[in-house]
Amino acid sequence: MFNFYDNITSRLRASGDYVWPFVLRLIMAWEFWESGITKLRGENWFADIPWAEWQKGFPFPFDQIPVSLNWFLATWGELVFAVMLLLGLFTRFAAISLIVVTVVATAAVHWPAEWSSLAELWNGYVITSKGAGNFKLPLLFIIMLLPLVFNGGGKFSLDYLLVSLTGRAHLSDDRTGGLQSAGLALIVLGLATIWVEPSWGISLLAAGSLAMLIPEFSSIG
Repeated sequence: MFNFYDNITSRLRASGDYVWPFVLRLIMAWEFWESGITKLRGENWFADIPWAEWQKGFPFPFDQIPVSLNWFLATWGELVFAVMLLLGLFTRFAAISLIVVTVVATAAVHWPAEWSSLAELWNGYVITSKGAGNFKLPLLFIIMLLPLVFNGGGKFSLDYLLVSLTGRAHLSDDRTGGLQSAGLALIVLGLATIWVEPSWGISLLAAGSLAMLIPEFSSIG
């Protein structure tokens, strides 16, 4: 019985190296491509936001960039990174870039202006805004992008093809743990939160940076 279970799970893991990253890349590529095409074919509604509200809503440094440039970056960022996800080309870079795009949009449009408790903040976990934000959909997008940051585009991707052509395919199964790996994870999460709640992001980035440095200090002497 155990052998049968282990055999099935082993085969599922092997097939999953191809299936789940491709399916996830496909759906996320479509979502961001659709959003980018809508912006490309539509009008720049960023321009309708008064400058005072723009600076209040958009996080630094995007609040200092001209509205037209922000619209251009958001539009073509979604289109280009969507294509990269679809092809599985530089998947991790594309995924973390789209996380930044999503988090900035969340901070500007979907995040509640004020909240005093986690229970109050959670009222914004909805699709339709009810005066407390509506960050459910962008949060789900961020969570769906995170596996692509940590695991890459999978074996059905141009990334894997490039790695195979350079004779490094065996490295795709390497796992290096320890504090540095945990620190790197905290840094990624810090980048995913710093624009909505700077205190959270800075704390995660600081903890991650410290974790990355500890092994170096411990090896001295």
